[in-house]
Amino acid sequence: MLVPTPAPADTLPRPLRPVVAPTDTLVRVLPCSGATRAAVGRILFAGNAITKERILRAELDFKEGDTLSLADLPARLEANRRRLFNLQLFHAVVVQASCAGGQWLVVFGVQERWYTFPVPILSLADRNLRSWLNRPDRWRRVDYGLHLTRVNFRGRNEQLIANLQLGFNRKYELFYEVPGLGRYRRLGFGVGASYFQSHTLDYRTLDDRLTPLRADDNFPIQRFYATAGLRFRHTVQFRTAFDVSYHREQISDSANYYNPKYFLGRTQREFLDFTLSSTRNQRNTFAYPLTGQYAQVSLTHRVFFDNTTPSLTTLRATYSRYLSLGHQFYYSLGVSAQARLARAFGYPDARALGYDDLVRGYDEYVIDGRHYGLVQQGLSYRLFEPKTIRLGSIDNPKVNTIPLALYGNIFADAGYVVAPNTIPQNRLPNHFLRALGLGLHLVTYYDRVFTAEYTLNGLGQTGYFFRAEFPI
Repeated sequence: MLVPTPAPADTLPRPLRPVVAPTDTLVRVLPCSGATRAAVGRILFAGNAITKERILRAELDFKEGDTLSLADLPARLEANRRRLFNLQLFHAVVVQASCAGGQWLVVFGVQERWYTFPVPILSLADRNLRSWLNRPDRWRRVDYGLHLTRVNFRGRNEQLIANLQLGFNRKYELFYEVPGLGRYRRLGFGVGASYFQSHTLDYRTLDDRLTPLRADDNFPIQRFYATAGLRFRHTVQFRTAFDVSYHREQISDSANYYNPKYFLGRTQREFLDFTLSSTRNQRNTFAYPLTGQYAQVSLTHRVFFDNTTPSLTTLRATYSRYLSLGHQFYYSLGVSAQARLARAFGYPDARALGYDDLVRGYDEYVIDGRHYGLVQQGLSYRLFEPKTIRLGSIDNPKVNTIPLALYGNIFADAGYVVAPNTIPQNRLPNHFLRALGLGLHLVTYYDRVFTAEYTLNGLGQTGYFFRAEFPI
């Protein structure tokens, strides 16, 4: 009696939680007749005129020769399709698996984006148009230049950023980022340098607002830094980075006179920053995540060259969770915290809320201190399904397709800053900060997210605020 040969086992690990494959044509499976498992015979890519194929293959969690079961195939293909899409190199990614000679033929189709973005810089050096118009030397108080970003440089998902800004405030920058090298793209690096001069310096915080010092004939602040670091890519979703940066900063005698604590009595300082960070990104999409989670932890140790300024250690942590509640409702929760350890530190090292992290509704304020915590949460409702606008007058597929999705949002934020030493005029440190609000979120071209919000903060103040990023 013949004993039937058992079907080959699935040879792949399951590092990803299975996801439900969409019902549209992004994932399509044409199975082999009567087979529940089959080996992957070939993996093909179509549409990647610029992007190197080895860059795409390194993102996949399977290869030729691996055995895939029919039951798990739709979810596995969708997980890998999302990996390619979250490279943020393509407008769209589709995948099809079909039977060819008893093996899987897997074809990924991509539509590449436009990768070069030259953006002119033209801005006023004053806080608003009216104050600029009131100055007799208004035309000297203009910033102009060019911001250039080259994404997917050399077709290898490398990034090149250059800034040339002249006028009232001057900035010269160049950064180069290589996310991964080699066959498996496990090790990468980043380098860059920046030089900045400004005729305006925010030299202190008074009434929980920044106080500027302006000087038309010199620069109250000049900064230079150079950075280099390694990137360790454990998996597509888990990465670690180690960076070392050299900084030289100088302020004017006037800035030191008005705030001797700015650099702890000095007009110039030099230091090295050593930063170790780890990021786990399991969001379904990076632009406007609806499901998944995100976590990042960073530790920075700062050592000054003068042998008298005490060293400074900063620990930051961020965690976000995104849930689909069904019926077009989505919930998001974000938690951020910072702890800063030092015997003493200068004014620019005391930043807490109101800079990178913010309790919405307190946009006009800054809160300085040693430590802080922030909680943000929101409930979104998709007002209409993501749609695509096609511009028939433009032939280039990289720019003639504009996706649109609109979400309504209600949110609540809370935060607290620990500041052992603060002046009485600053009321917000060591006080509970809270806010409620309503918002509209527009997701569109090249992962752009625009938000319009109406907020009530804990001071009883209301206001409309506009942002160009997803808040959580």
